Amino acid sequence: MTLNEPLFYDRALARIVRFMLALAAIGTVAVWFHGGWRWSAGFLAGSLVSYLSFRGFERVANSLGPASEAKPPRARVAILLGVRYLLLAAAGYAIVRFSTLSLTAALLGLFVSAAAVILEILYELIYART
Repeated sequence: MTLNEPLFYDRALARIVRFMLALAAIGTVAVWFHGGWRWSAGFLAGSLVSYLSFRGFERVANSLGPASEAKPPRARVAILLGVRYLLLAAAGYAIVRFSTLSLTAALLGLFVSAAAVILEILYELIYART
């Protein structure tokens, strides 16, 4: 399989999403034993934000398209990207200020998408076909 095949990227994205779901489930159960329901709910909330952020980046990357079809960026896209980070900051503030959820667990949950991408890299290194 080569990098030019369109299914290569679709399969990789599907594996990343499965890795994210598995990591979120395993992590939620693991932190339950460490800190109880507050840690578990915090990790799950962080994992959800991580998943939504990953999907947002995927949507932005898909909107760019091939170089021959590239359109000039619109101001609306830039505004939406800025608003997304403001919403993430507001959610973090709400968790810290008003919630009883564990901030540490929520921050750990934010790394779920990064860990899933690393697992995909390892998968490709181990099972790569040339």
